[in-house]
Amino acid sequence: MRIGIVCPYSFDIPGGVQNHVTDLAEALIGLGHRVSVLAPADEDSPLPEYVVPAGRAVPLPYNGSVARIAFGPVSTARVRRWLARGAFDVLHVHEPLTLSISMLAVLSARGPVVATFHTAMTRSRALSAAQGLLQLVLEKITARIAVSALARRVQVEHLDGGAVEIPNGVAVAKFAGAEPLPGWPGPTGAGSGGALGFLGRFTEPRKGFPVLRDAFVPLARNRPGLRLLVAGPGDPDELFAGVPAELHGRITHLGLVSEADKARMLRSVDLYVAPNTGGESFGMILTEAMAAGTPVVASDLDAFRRVLDGGRAGRLFPTGDAAGLRAALAGLLDDPAERDRLAGCATEVVSRYDWPVVARRVLEVYETAIEATDGRVVDAGWTASR
Repeated sequence: MRIGIVCPYSFDIPGGVQNHVTDLAEALIGLGHRVSVLAPADEDSPLPEYVVPAGRAVPLPYNGSVARIAFGPVSTARVRRWLARGAFDVLHVHEPLTLSISMLAVLSARGPVVATFHTAMTRSRALSAAQGLLQLVLEKITARIAVSALARRVQVEHLDGGAVEIPNGVAVAKFAGAEPLPGWPGPTGAGSGGALGFLGRFTEPRKGFPVLRDAFVPLARNRPGLRLLVAGPGDPDELFAGVPAELHGRITHLGLVSEADKARMLRSVDLYVAPNTGGESFGMILTEAMAAGTPVVASDLDAFRRVLDGGRAGRLFPTGDAAGLRAALAGLLDDPAERDRLAGCATEVVSRYDWPVVARRVLEVYETAIEATDGRVVDAGWTASR
């Protein structure tokens, strides 16, 4: 099958949707399909051979963050050239309701279109001024995929259609086989050591780093060997804001990391902490930590609860509650048997998210879309529970 995939967000800056697109593309290629990915990126950016750069992106506030997208006449011309050269059997676009090349690709497409919705947003400021475009885009989508129950609910309740619920995938073997960073995680003893991990934009409020910081400071004062490993972009001065000077040496900032180093980072800690406060429709980093064999402590968000199988595959704490997080961390750091139990449950749960499994489900949607020659939206609820 000839498959064209469009990523709306720039490949010059890592992100969850970008990772999803590359992992899906590689899984489909591994299953014998021909795949081309179109994404915003500078012409000289180092890209996988299957990625075609769509030009430089510009920042756009979106879903509590800043997305880097490409849009406009130049982008439209590039999208149309790519579609013409590819002659794809199916076009798969991600987040088509953002003002991006995903939207442009849908509007320019002539064959079956599959759309994946990653967020649970019903509208954005930009789209509120472009309702005509929104309707045109929705009418041209043949089949819809939602990465979570929350994202699917938006399709049903707000966007006049159903969607197949297919979660984000994870390359389980890549994370399970990664080598820890030198010197990590170190000893873990009752009331003494241990290593915690956090990955993300710690300056972004919804990622919840202040909740982790407020739990870590009192915990570290009572546990002389406790350390915190942080990966992700941001000003180190903001990372250490609110942390007493005597504890600065217990926090290591790796900065922006490659995918390989992300896997190593997750293998380097005793507990991975996800203190997010909202705006999450799935929880990709949770499945990656689970694949790495690292027990997860996460906010009790609906999306996280679903990924962690109601708390069976990870410890949940009340969202935004630093004291609750501190108690959960202290209990698990002092209980290696419980950490092992959580890791074992997580290994079982995460197997259903392994990319070869997920990619085969996506292929089923492609086949359904190709069969839907009348261009109507496919209500694929029949496979939503698979």
